[in-house]
Amino acid sequence: MPMGKAYSLEKDVLVIHRELTQLDLFVRDFVEVLRKHIAYLIVSGFVSIAAGRSRGTEDVDVLIPAVDSATFTLLFEELSGRGFWCYQGDTAKGVYPYIQEFAHIRFARANQVFPNVECIPITSEKKAQYFEFRHPQKMRIKDFEFNIPPLEFEILYKEIILGGEKDLADAKHLRTVFSDILKRERFKEFEPVVRSHGH
Repeated sequence: MPMGKAYSLEKDVLVIHRELTQLDLFVRDFVEVLRKHIAYLIVSGFVSIAAGRSRGTEDVDVLIPAVDSATFTLLFEELSGRGFWCYQGDTAKGVYPYIQEFAHIRFARANQVFPNVECIPITSEKKAQYFEFRHPQKMRIKDFEFNIPPLEFEILYKEIILGGEKDLADAKHLRTVFSDILKRERFKEFEPVVRSHGH
C-alpha cells in the first residue's frame, strides 16, 4: 500500500485505505442481505463518503431493479429478520405496490430512523440510471466490498444533474482523490448518457 495514498486499485477493485465507520457497518449489513436476492448499486453521497470525504449523511441511496413480488417478499422478510424495518409498511405485501410504482422505499435498523437506506427502483426507461446500474465499479473498505457507479459517471451525475452545493463538493472530492485514474475519454463517453436523464 503506497504511503499516504487514499486508495489502491487491485484487480479493478478500488480499495479504500481506512477503517470501517458505523455508517459503513450499517450499509454492509444491509447490502449483505440485498446482494443475496437482487442486483444493486450504491450511488450519490455514500460514494464520496466511502472515498474519505468527511461529511454526514442520513440516507444512503441504492438503485435496485423493479423485482417481482416473490423476490421482493424474500428480500423483505430477510431484512425484517435481520433487524431492519421499512418506513412504508410492516409487510412485503403492503410495501410491494411502491416497487410496482417505482416509488422509493426506506429501511433503517429497528427502533432507529437514521441512518437509512433509500431503495430506488429503476427500469430501462431511466436511461442514465439503467446505464450506471449495468456498469458497476467495485469498491472495498476492509472486508466490505460493494458496487458503485463508474467514477466518471458519478462525478458527471453530481455536476450536471444534481448540481447542489453538497453534490458539487462530493464531485470535487472524487476528482481530487482519484485524479490519477480518471479517464478523459470516459467522461466524454458518459456525458451524453448522463444528460439523457430527465431528472
